[in-house]
Amino acid sequence: PAALPRVLRDYEQAWGKKDAPALARLFAEDGFVLPGGNPPVKGRAAIERHYTGSGGPLFLRAFAYATEGPVGYILGGYNGKERGGPDDGKFTLTLRKGADARWLIVSDVVKSNRRPQRPQ
Repeated sequence: PAALPRVLRDYEQAWGKKDAPALARLFAEDGFVLPGGNPPVKGRAAIERHYTGSGGPLFLRAFAYATEGPVGYILGGYNGKERGGPDDGKFTLTLRKGADARWLIVSDVVKSNRRPQRPQ
């Protein structure tokens, strides 16, 4: 659906501007961020606090997506250098259509493509 790419472009724009309030508004009120190595972050206010001070160049692309009624998902890759460049990592966005027919993020799971550093 045409509305799903809007989620990705709005995310890129808010992240690029380091605009935590705009980023949080992309999430459902009861949405989650599931950051690697940290506890889950639940709710728009907590998501805004979590993202405050974060951001920079970001380019997202979808590998796959689907919707079924008011529920959907986007699987994709991201990088912080250039559109179409090699992926730095991957993500899963679970989506729910809001009462205003706007797709909102219910969960955001991100995983880097970098291998974890092993202690020496």
